Amino acid sequence: MGILGSPSFVTLALALCLLLNVAALCSSGGVTSSYVRKVEKTLDMPLDSDVFAIPPGYNAPQQVHITQGDLNGKATLVSWVTMDEPGSNEVRYWSENSKQKKLAKGKYVTYTFFNYTSGFIHQCTITNLEYNTKYYYEVGLLNTTRQFWFVTPPQVGPDVPYTFGLIGDLGQTYDSNKTLTHYEMNPRKGQALMFVGDLSYADHYPYHDNVRWDTWGRFIERSVAYQPWIWVAGNHELDFAPELGESVPFKPYTHRYHVPYRASQSTAPFWYSIKRASAHIIVLASYSAYGKYTPQYTWLEQELSKVNRTETPWLIVLLHSPWYNSYNYHYMEGESMRVMFEPWFVQHKVDVVFAGHVHAYERSERVSSIAYNITNRRCIPVKDNSAPVYITIGDGGNIEGLANKMIEPQPDYSAYREASFGHAMFDIKNRTHAYYSWHRNQDGYAVEADSMWFFNRYWYPVDDSTTH
Repeated sequence: MGILGSPSFVTLALALCLLLNVAALCSSGGVTSSYVRKVEKTLDMPLDSDVFAIPPGYNAPQQVHITQGDLNGKATLVSWVTMDEPGSNEVRYWSENSKQKKLAKGKYVTYTFFNYTSGFIHQCTITNLEYNTKYYYEVGLLNTTRQFWFVTPPQVGPDVPYTFGLIGDLGQTYDSNKTLTHYEMNPRKGQALMFVGDLSYADHYPYHDNVRWDTWGRFIERSVAYQPWIWVAGNHELDFAPELGESVPFKPYTHRYHVPYRASQSTAPFWYSIKRASAHIIVLASYSAYGKYTPQYTWLEQELSKVNRTETPWLIVLLHSPWYNSYNYHYMEGESMRVMFEPWFVQHKVDVVFAGHVHAYERSERVSSIAYNITNRRCIPVKDNSAPVYITIGDGGNIEGLANKMIEPQPDYSAYREASFGHAMFDIKNRTHAYYSWHRNQDGYAVEADSMWFFNRYWYPVDDSTTH
């Protein structure tokens, strides 16, 4: 019979083949989801949809939204719009356990864009708030008054649990409405939301129809009036239209969505940082200059040196254009920014980078490309336990639809990818562990389509890859 035909040799050969197949699977990157979303036309909801309803009453405040108003979470920035007249600039507020009502005074601005004139856009910062306290607030004090509430974060500290939601590239389609509903109904309950850019998609319309900025503001009010959204400027916020006589970029965005950039010594509202609970969050601008010695470059270099991982163990970066992306859409658009800043991210052990722009979902392994110096041919990302995980969450549901064409084969750095709409949650437990989950719109509210345990790069830098 001979050795080649012996049962033991056949068994050994089969085992070897199995091992080789497993090795091939492991080396081909992560998972490309087998889930295929039903192809449907992506449409904006009509202007008379109930989610865009104008609140009743004369000069009633609308488009109410809040964001963190200082560096550490003891201030809340409240914004709203009145359409008939300026009305009151003041916000009346009080804590849940107090009957003493206080007033904070703000200001308002207006702007024009081609043939559109905005309402009166109010901005008011409530300061000296107590941590971890529920506050009620009222706007529209001279005419129709509307009441909302929010909860301040716990005091900044290393083992403070906190849950962030994540949405990007939302728009105002039927899918957008599903995304926001799923986020609101998620039993994990986000306490603040990190929004990674591309808000209203008003620039999709002729003349950048700014009425769609108003409808979007009313659409998201049901969430953002009650919890802070942390804003990132995307390419659809540029609104750069010289053919319309509009040569000032970001005009509607900067008038409507204010951020506390001066609190972190930033010189522009497109890059800034905040501390919230146990997280230090850095917001970067993909569409502002970031080359050497530019204001953003200089600011980021100084900001990273200020991060105190004993105080805020979790270092999170938000930007719009992803650095690692295995879809055919916007491929390598973030490459020049990656080349500039990736060594810093590895040096300072950034835990996670969230981006949008690509209208799909993807999560990377911890990889870096910093060894490559154009002469050494090391141009393939390599595993790096000091590097962040890169997550693309530009799947909010906007009118441009899904990015459903992927680069094949799936790169080794890509751990999971799927062309579906959804949202994510980043649930910090303590200084060492955080639980992350991504939820597609087609599933039940509690279903996790992708998830991983994050191990903090500073306090617990062990391998947390999901495909090793």
